[in-house]
Amino acid sequence: PSGCGKTTLLRMLAGFEEPNEGVVKIDGSDVSGLPAHKRPTNTVFQSYALFPHLTVRDNVAFGPRRRGVKDAHSQADRALTLVQMDHLAARKPGQLSGGQQQRVAIARALAMDPKILLLDEVTSALDPELVGDVLQVLRDVADSTDISMLIVTHEMTFARDVSHKVMMFDGGQVLEQGPPDEVLGNPTHERTKRFLTSIL
Repeated sequence: PSGCGKTTLLRMLAGFEEPNEGVVKIDGSDVSGLPAHKRPTNTVFQSYALFPHLTVRDNVAFGPRRRGVKDAHSQADRALTLVQMDHLAARKPGQLSGGQQQRVAIARALAMDPKILLLDEVTSALDPELVGDVLQVLRDVADSTDISMLIVTHEMTFARDVSHKVMMFDGGQVLEQGPPDEVLGNPTHERTKRFLTSIL
């Protein structure tokens, strides 16, 4: 449910917030003290935050170029191909639909070659007919890369179809976690049962 701590968890993993206690580990290494730009993560937010004066290609190449990658545009082109936006690389964000802009935002994150891609309700600002397109892009990314994705979503069908593991949160606590068919199809926690009944 809203306010249960999902986005806070993403922000702690990304390095935008520090936990009050405990540590954040990625691949077994404690990254709690590392700033966001030194963590092997990249975040796709609800808002696209694209530079309106840059082309799609330049938007996606911006991060790698800032990092000193010599073939930043080649890296951008690979990411745009992955999200099926390479044919619109010369356009500006204002010339794109909301779903296309979200795909560019995903490509921009992928171009940074993260180990973990953090996605925070990436379909919430989209019209219903565009949601399926963006979810298919994420399915394609899951199938064709070894990048781990942590997705905050209320799209239960997507969670069931794509996820290897589902976690149900409430009040900042993990209520239960496991394979999607198990958690979504046969939840054991009473709070999870009530929540799923209310939205399914």
